[in-house]
Amino acid sequence: MTIHRDDLESKLREIETVVDDTQQEARNMSKWVIAGVVVLVVGVVAYRMWKRSQRVQVIVVAPQ
Repeated sequence: MTIHRDDLESKLREIETVVDDTQQEARNMSKWVIAGVVVLVVGVVAYRMWKRSQRVQVIVVAPQ
């Protein structure tokens, strides 16, 4: 069995195409992951601010 240069080049092009496709899919997925993390962080911060505003504040006035 002999392997020719054209065979190697075509196989490498095929591999390069698969790698490029995988890289693009990973980029798209990372955008969704980043968006989810941002939404989660904003939600946690908003919840904490809301809980802080819901505290009952008791003011004690000294008798005069």
